[in-house]
Amino acid sequence: MHNHGTQLGDLPTRPFDAAAVLVVALQCLSLAVRRRWPAVCLTLGSLGFALDQLLAYHTAASTALPIVLMSTGAHLERHRRVTAVLLSVAYVPLAVALDRTGSAEGLEGYVTFYLVLVLAWGIGAWLRSTRAAEAEGRRRVAEATRAAERTRIARELHDVVTHHVTAMVVQAEAARYLTAAPDRLDAALSAVTDTGRRAISDLRHLLDLLNPDHDTDVRMPSVGELRTLVEQTRQAGQPVEFAEEGSPAESSGSAEFVAYRVVQESLTNALKYAHGSRTEVRVRYGEKEILVEVSTDGSGSRTGSPGGSGRGLAGLRERVDALGGEFSAGRRAGGAFVVRALIPAGSPA
Repeated sequence: MHNHGTQLGDLPTRPFDAAAVLVVALQCLSLAVRRRWPAVCLTLGSLGFALDQLLAYHTAASTALPIVLMSTGAHLERHRRVTAVLLSVAYVPLAVALDRTGSAEGLEGYVTFYLVLVLAWGIGAWLRSTRAAEAEGRRRVAEATRAAERTRIARELHDVVTHHVTAMVVQAEAARYLTAAPDRLDAALSAVTDTGRRAISDLRHLLDLLNPDHDTDVRMPSVGELRTLVEQTRQAGQPVEFAEEGSPAESSGSAEFVAYRVVQESLTNALKYAHGSRTEVRVRYGEKEILVEVSTDGSGSRTGSPGGSGRGLAGLRERVDALGGEFSAGRRAGGAFVVRALIPAGSPA
């Protein structure tokens, strides 16, 4: 341990005594607290190194100074520039004191050693900046993930709640005019009740997605339930024609779910903006895609129908685009409003 450390100034090595133990303890203790208290580490390490060189012990512990500087550069949070300036200023009187003690180091040696210390500090600062950049990257990814999840949940809530609530409003509005026909009134109110129960069931399934302790598969609607969806819309007073061609591919995956949502949102809009108008739903299954087209005549009554927020069609476009498909919605010649989606099949659910 003796005479195997840093020798700044090339002074004759001094034999160990009681003071040497203190010098070694200062430099070793600094390494013990280098992560938790970097400022204390730097103070103890620098003081121990200065005493080691001035008293010419040249212990192996003096090699710890570059590690101290590297750790401080990596972990010190406050007053970094001031600390670097103070260290540089403090190095000058140390070099002067060694020179007056009889050092034969020369200016070149002192400058070279100073540059080594600057390099050690710079490596620590680079490690700190790299660590900060990685933390910022993780934070941004986490924020983007949370935003995407909020958007997905908002889309699901919109699709589920808007469809059922729109149907309930339309059914309840129609029931107001059936007070003179008890049988028809009872059927209309039963339809409202059934729709409400389906809304509660769908919301429960959706909330299961948000429950981290839910370890069973969450049911997601697919094209196999389109006939039920169409029949529910008919019960709400919307004349709907439904046609299917072909059968879904076994690997259609999430394409079926998106196709279901396209039909659901289109029928919801038909109830809102063209209640009572003729609506056609056509679904064609291909080997590599699912084609959905929903056409609604422009005439109809909007009495009692809730207004829209514009999120529905935008959400459909996002769903279809996410699978690499094509989506369009708008009026055609003759006034019919047509929603068309070409959804690539084979995407994993």
